[in-house]
Amino acid sequence: MLFARLLGWWVALLALVVGWGLLLTHPLSGSLGRMDDDLARWFADRRTPTLDDLADVGTLLGDTLIGILSAVALAIGFSVWRRSWRPAVFVVTVGLGVYATYLIAVSLVPRQRPPVKILDPGLVPDHSFPSGHVGTSIMLWGCIVVLTWTYAGTARRWVTPLAVLPLVVMISRLYQGAHHLTDVLTSLVFATVWLAIVTRALLYDESTATRRVKVA
Repeated sequence: MLFARLLGWWVALLALVVGWGLLLTHPLSGSLGRMDDDLARWFADRRTPTLDDLADVGTLLGDTLIGILSAVALAIGFSVWRRSWRPAVFVVTVGLGVYATYLIAVSLVPRQRPPVKILDPGLVPDHSFPSGHVGTSIMLWGCIVVLTWTYAGTARRWVTPLAVLPLVVMISRLYQGAHHLTDVLTSLVFATVWLAIVTRALLYDESTATRRVKVA
């Protein structure tokens, strides 16, 4: 029943993402599309070798392979430490939801990348919407923050700053010309919402129990 509800929420979220993407690529392509292109050119005009290097580092924070491998290690580590299946199921559910949404949306909503030189070579030209890197960064760093807040309260102040890393990834992808602003914002919103939904469904009881133990 729980996972049926989660599936329902995911389907609804996917429909919203795809619907928004179709709006961006059709009726809104003239208005928002021009704004997106202007911002892409603004970033391109301000490129420097130093900023190029920083953007490369920022992009790695949302790299798909790094994100998946790190998420696997995170799931195993927390599950072994807590002797519970919940951390692993939590990470897997968040990851599957984010990646499935990305793969389906990018297939159903082809969108050309910004009309500037792209600093990340080898990208599929019409896979601009949504941003996989931003989604991956929220999946990974968001899971780290949520699991730490749930199970390791004393370390909260050390991991909370990690929540801003997806913004670093977002700016890096804009700077590199890999995505439009509306692409990265879409990923930022849908991945964050999905993370919140799964957290509420799978970890709320765990977080409450942890607080009760501390009070006792």
